[in-house]
Amino acid sequence: MDNRKVLEDFEKALGNLTDALSTPTETDLEKAGCIQYFEFCFELAWKSAQAVARDLGFTDCNSPKACLKQAFSQHWLNDEVLWLEMLSDRNRMAHTYNAADAMKVYESLNKYLPVFDYLLKSLKAESGKWA
Repeated sequence: MDNRKVLEDFEKALGNLTDALSTPTETDLEKAGCIQYFEFCFELAWKSAQAVARDLGFTDCNSPKACLKQAFSQHWLNDEVLWLEMLSDRNRMAHTYNAADAMKVYESLNKYLPVFDYLLKSLKAESGKWA
């Protein structure tokens, strides 16, 4: 996977999530859209970590949890507990749907923005391609 492309996609997804959360939501549909942006952002976050890790020769990065563990060991992540919470939220939204759970996830989204941003900056610096 091309590091530059996946990092660009991650950056765009994070921008979309940030924009969506900066706009007041009035309906459950709008909140669901924010949750969808979170899911895209999370997927691109771990796939970006995977791409950079593989480029550096790390081979044990085949799942989101394994990539998060590798990223934390490389100091690309600054809050392992929050990332594991994000993984749990992503799994809950991707594999089941419960309106009450969805609203709990929605309420957590703003606290996830800084850790996504930290990872993006770390990966861009590590890849050295366009830091």
